[in-house]
Amino acid sequence: MTPRTALTIAGSDSGGGAGIQADLRTFFANGVHGLVALTAVTVQNSLGVQGFTEIPADVVTAQIKAVASDMGVDAAKTGMLASAEIIRAVAKTLDELGFTFPLVVDPVAASMTGHALLREDALEAIRTELFPRATLITPNLDEVRLLTGISVVDAASQRAAGEALLEFGSRWVLVKGGHMEGTPECVDLLTDGRESIELSGPRYETNNTHGGGDTMASAITASLAKGASVPDAVAAGKKFIERSVAESYPLGAGVGPVSPFWVLPPS
Repeated sequence: MTPRTALTIAGSDSGGGAGIQADLRTFFANGVHGLVALTAVTVQNSLGVQGFTEIPADVVTAQIKAVASDMGVDAAKTGMLASAEIIRAVAKTLDELGFTFPLVVDPVAASMTGHALLREDALEAIRTELFPRATLITPNLDEVRLLTGISVVDAASQRAAGEALLEFGSRWVLVKGGHMEGTPECVDLLTDGRESIELSGPRYETNNTHGGGDTMASAITASLAKGASVPDAVAAGKKFIERSVAESYPLGAGVGPVSPFWVLPPS
């Protein structure tokens, strides 16, 4: 029986822990077939990103159209989109396809250390071109700050950030709390402006969290591809990333990756 399909529109990670590599292994672990539109080739390892090369926007467009027209897309997610030109091309392509499938926008705009990865024109393109088309957006707290100017430090500022992000036009917003310091649990806030859901989970003492945002967004996308509602998909994604962080492993001299290997039977 043919599985459901999920498309990742994102950059690669030569270290295998984030980007399309994290997306594909998460899709596999959640029982969906992964499709790819590559946006950039990065040069990186556990110590960080050393450089990247963008894929031409017309090639990104061609990849999306090739898989969508032949294999079909049950849900899609975006990750690293590299430039305003690519962001606009992705939005235009989705419109030309007349897409109706769920779209998760993970606005990859900040590094693990909180530094901006996108120029302001690309951030503005995410706000104006992708967010209005998104079923769900999944920023971490550094990305919230870059996108809205709000520094989330507690539950009240997390709610304020959710309200500010909804003004950009997505149906749902997930304000992730993993980077909130001084809290015993990781509390994520899911809201559509009418309903607000807090999802609490344990905070693990580990530095090996590379690819955590990609993995959570991909797990959510996989559940949406299989027909789950947004609240149910986010709850499933939360459980998946919690276990993946708990099972993370050291690799290289820097930050190791979160691990979906826990879904495999013991060897």
